[in-house]
Amino acid sequence: MADVNRGKRPLSPHLQIYRLPLAAITSILNRITGVGMTLASVLIVWWFAAGAFDAAYFEFVDGLLTSVLGHIVLIGSLAALWFHMLNSVRHLIWDTGRMMDVETVEKTSYIVFGATVVLTILTILAV
Repeated sequence: MADVNRGKRPLSPHLQIYRLPLAAITSILNRITGVGMTLASVLIVWWFAAGAFDAAYFEFVDGLLTSVLGHIVLIGSLAALWFHMLNSVRHLIWDTGRMMDVETVEKTSYIVFGATVVLTILTILAV
């Protein structure tokens, strides 16, 4: 039997039709924040190495990291650290077989996002 709708529908779901579940978004962000924290650690090691190398070079690197762009990068790194830690705790709970139903996964995703914002702000205010 011939398919009469063959040319009128998409062959597979795409991002204009298919909405990623919140759990998929948090999973993708967990990987991105892991890479981001690795890059941020390179910046921190660069700062320490500059301090051990030369005072003038340290002033240059310190000036970069304390500039507006540097603050944005460091605050983003801090948010990535909190998000990655909180989401990893959630994954550890999942490894025990708990909190795996769809409703709880959605709620804990929102909790991870909210707690990331709150803990990032509290950390900035504490410094």
